[in-house]
Amino acid sequence: MTSELLDRALIEEASKKSGLIWVRGAGAPAARALWHVWHEGAVCVVGDGPGEQPLEGLTAGGSAEVSVRSKDKGGRLVTFPATVAELAAGSEEWDAVVAELKGKRLNAPDGEEMPARWARECRVLRLVPTGSVTPVPPDSLAERPVPTPATTRRPVPAALPKLLLKRRKAK
Repeated sequence: MTSELLDRALIEEASKKSGLIWVRGAGAPAARALWHVWHEGAVCVVGDGPGEQPLEGLTAGGSAEVSVRSKDKGGRLVTFPATVAELAAGSEEWDAVVAELKGKRLNAPDGEEMPARWARECRVLRLVPTGSVTPVPPDSLAERPVPTPATTRRPVPAALPKLLLKRRKAK
């Protein structure tokens, strides 16, 4: 019993302090980074709507594997299995979780209208820890990035620094 309590305390403390978790839903090809809040014994996330994070592989009643990283160093602190529960929009529990999530959502396009949009277009999930902490494996666990339409910056054209330098000299 002591080990179980220590595992719960580790999961809770790590989840509260980290702003980012890695979640692999059942059947998902890879783990995804998700922003979250810790609320009443579970990790809570919102997504699957326009402009929100994808919750691929996370289905109500399903399972997931959650890895919590260190806020300071970015390394994995703890990995644990979780059961996925979807909250019904407008319920007391949904309202409490959304109030917490709203405070953590950065760069929201609609500000105060965000909870209404989440109720219409998104899913709010609770990832409730089950079982014990998964031991840290000895190997790397590095994976290929998930395919995305986003692109990286291209190299600066060779002539650009000369053009910028001419403008400064002309002044």
